[in-house]
Amino acid sequence: MPLLKILEFPDARLKDVARPIARVDKQIQQLADDMAETMYDAPGIGLAAPQVAAGHRLIVVDVSENRNDLLTLLNPEIIARTGEEEMKEGCLSVPGVLETVRRAEKVTVRATTVQGKTVELEADGLLAVCLQHEIDHLDGTLFVDHLSRLKQHLIRRKAEKKGAAR
Repeated sequence: MPLLKILEFPDARLKDVARPIARVDKQIQQLADDMAETMYDAPGIGLAAPQVAAGHRLIVVDVSENRNDLLTLLNPEIIARTGEEEMKEGCLSVPGVLETVRRAEKVTVRATTVQGKTVELEADGLLAVCLQHEIDHLDGTLFVDHLSRLKQHLIRRKAEKKGAAR
């Protein structure tokens, strides 16, 4: 399974809204496998298809300490949110940046597995934050979009300078 190239901010493709997956086929299963391998290699705890220039509503997440509890979710949607919390977040598409983001404390997510089964899961803590973060990617939203305009500007300038130096 090949490692995929992770797009980096401010790549405009990160703002694209992903399209729903109508059916699970070998191509989608392969993409999910490649995304998981890429996420683990990065290393990260979540990755959304738009981050690897694939326009599908597909995310992979593993917040376990042993890196052995992979969630692969197709067409995930948040159907309930409760509470509020702040947590430091980073992103594989915005390397080197950690910022505090306010999100729902608990979420309920409905999605389809690669086996075609519809699931609902309730999450809190790091898993809730990660699910919200990755689902945001599917809608063309980055975690930096939750920050002040000033912080967004500073992060963009840093990223543009880094990109120009390559």
